[in-house]
Amino acid sequence: MTGTMMMDRTGVSAQTAGLTGATGTSPVPTGGNWLMVPRCTFKFEKCQGGLKVVCVSDDAMARSMMQNLCSALQGGLCSCYCTLNGVTVCTCNFTVGMCKCEMTDTGFCVTCTSGDAACCAMIQSCCDCLATMCNNGCTCCFLMNNTPVCCGCGEAHTSKTPSKR
Repeated sequence: MTGTMMMDRTGVSAQTAGLTGATGTSPVPTGGNWLMVPRCTFKFEKCQGGLKVVCVSDDAMARSMMQNLCSALQGGLCSCYCTLNGVTVCTCNFTVGMCKCEMTDTGFCVTCTSGDAACCAMIQSCCDCLATMCNNGCTCCFLMNNTPVCCGCGEAHTSKTPSKR
């Protein structure tokens, strides 16, 4: 499946936090904790009361996988984090709004809105941040209930053409 990417699950949550080994030290993982995540292209846009995250995939199998994940996980916490060269640069948790997920022909769309003006401003600030990060080379991962649904880059970054010298 070419529409997926490998992702180290240890970056998603600190599963070993607070645990100690037999010697009293923190356990060291002996192998990678990897998972396959559907690859997509993100588009972040402001909407009335919040933001809209559009995830698009050209690979039918990857698209089906992320749509199934959305259907199974919707109704909980939605969040995004951006990485650059494997280091997390930004994390946005959409806890101040109501998130709704809709399936589209090319993927899915999540709308996160709030009726409160201050919460709306926070959500739209996250939109600006995520769009800037993704459109300038960061990789974004969209999560529902702390489970990765898809990863990819921004729409503008995928359509950039090499500059002429």
